[in-house]
Amino acid sequence: MANASAPSANGRPRKTSSSCLTQAVTEVHNFEVINFSLLEGMGVSKFVSSKNFRVSGYDWNIRLYPDGATANCKGYISAFLAFLGGASARVRFSFCVLGKHGQVLKLLNDEHTFQNAGLRWESPWLRFVEKSSLQPLLHKNNDRFTIKCVLTVIRDPLIEDVSAIVVPQSNLLQDFVGMLKDRESADVTFSVGGQLFPAHRCVLAARSPVFRAELFGPMKEKATRHIKIDDMEPSIFEALLHFIYTDSLPNDSGAERNNVPLQHLLVAADRYGLDRLRLMCEVKMCQSIDAETVATTLTLAEQHHCMQLKKACLHFIASQGVLRAVMESKGFDHLAASCPLVLFDILDTLASLGI
Repeated sequence: MANASAPSANGRPRKTSSSCLTQAVTEVHNFEVINFSLLEGMGVSKFVSSKNFRVSGYDWNIRLYPDGATANCKGYISAFLAFLGGASARVRFSFCVLGKHGQVLKLLNDEHTFQNAGLRWESPWLRFVEKSSLQPLLHKNNDRFTIKCVLTVIRDPLIEDVSAIVVPQSNLLQDFVGMLKDRESADVTFSVGGQLFPAHRCVLAARSPVFRAELFGPMKEKATRHIKIDDMEPSIFEALLHFIYTDSLPNDSGAERNNVPLQHLLVAADRYGLDRLRLMCEVKMCQSIDAETVATTLTLAEQHHCMQLKKACLHFIASQGVLRAVMESKGFDHLAASCPLVLFDILDTLASLGI
């Protein structure tokens, strides 16, 4: 019988090590259902599905049955996670029904191993939401709701030999976050609305062509140690710096919650040539359009050439039955005065929808 710890050439036991590493990938997909009442009456077993989304190399979508997936589901909405194929996938997932302003109506969690393409077809999903309980939410949210899917794909365990040198995970992001907070190493300070923001010229120049020109180009600021910015809110400049150093929005940014900070941050991103940040703002604004702010958002989209955001605003105004409310909003007069040609775009969109 072989000895697992057979001695090496020098007579000492040879030691080896191994590890079992199980990793998971989690993604979130939001499936917004607009004008739900028009879907009712499709018939039993008829469904609509979200756009396919990819998690950990597998394709998925959300399927919604407005009149139930079977005859036994009368009065209920059925909803399923659909696995679109590939090798078997072990997952944990949840569906959450949300209103426009984040109200939670239903939360359902599950765990399943998909062996083949198909649906998670079990009783809780067959009777996912009772229609009568959904009506108050639809009434408050212009006949719309969102199914938020949080999907975690659990990968097969990885067995590794750890006898060799272990290389730690990259801490580059943490280093840059620390650099942003380190006032001693900063070589330029911005004064914004009475608040001071220390920064590093090389980082700013590497991330923004505008900062590069201001700090190192022929037209560089005379006082490169101290620069005053008069036309920006401190919170917006702070979010701008956070993106420059981390390539992300701060979690506690007001831009995560409503359109007004996003509008200001988009303007700042455009001003400093931060195209990725501008597009991130544009995507979030497309997801949070409402009747009160759509006019100012449309003005912004027109002035800063955000074509997808402009299209989303026009579609919202034309398809949600909110034209009168939009015209009575504070931003509509400004829209008409500063971008009069957009009014023709609104009329063209209404006409294209037969309204």
